[in-house]
Amino acid sequence: MLALNLISATMILSGIFFMFLGVIGLIKLPDFYTRMHAIGKCDTMGQFLIILGFAVYEGLSFISIKLLLISVFYLFSMPAATHAIVKAAFYGGERVWKKGDQRM
Repeated sequence: MLALNLISATMILSGIFFMFLGVIGLIKLPDFYTRMHAIGKCDTMGQFLIILGFAVYEGLSFISIKLLLISVFYLFSMPAATHAIVKAAFYGGERVWKKGDQRM
């Protein structure tokens, strides 16, 4: 039981770490596209690890199966949503940052 608690705590803390890295990327990166890249990657991995950690903590039950299904859905839907947002911004005329430009 202690091993499962340690594994779930490690997954949850790793997920929080990835979410924190995404926030740092959102603050530090220069334009919309690089910010969306950082948030898309880190948010997907962070949420996946957090939900997976909750499922491991819960043990084998109906709730953990629901959590696993939610995490798989999130793993497939978040990158597609990020891609759709970036594509809409590109076709909407959002400029790509180039070296030497001011930060947006």
